[in-house]
Amino acid sequence: IVAINKMDTVKFNEERFTDVKKEVFDYLKKIGYQEKNLRCVPYSGFKGDNLVEKSENMDWYKGLTLLETLDQITPPIRLNDKALRLPLQDVYKITGIGTVPVGRVETGFLCPNTTITFAPANITTECKTVEMHHTQLEEAVPGDNV
Repeated sequence: IVAINKMDTVKFNEERFTDVKKEVFDYLKKIGYQEKNLRCVPYSGFKGDNLVEKSENMDWYKGLTLLETLDQITPPIRLNDKALRLPLQDVYKITGIGTVPVGRVETGFLCPNTTITFAPANITTECKTVEMHHTQLEEAVPGDNV
């Protein structure tokens, strides 16, 4: 989704929207996106035009509002039936607690008191607790930052 904001600053001009849309789409095509998979929505966050309800200022735009476009996104399939895959983003050594690896669960699930092995170092250890945003979890599932 390409959301073009600040349409109020160009007086909701269709021609300016078309110019910006063309430039952005040309760039996105160069890096591998297909135009048929892209949606472009003009809006004004400051004035609230075309966010939730159609804008009278952009009667030339016949597409969906930004909220309607976001609602059409299909959520990704979470692979919790696969083996645990948790790419590490950082590792902290906290006095009195120990080593705390931090990452996002991509596949599988992570529970406290389970034995885990880190690859490629092949280090095996026990996961004592699982926390997300300083709250203990019974289980971390794909998409959780722990």
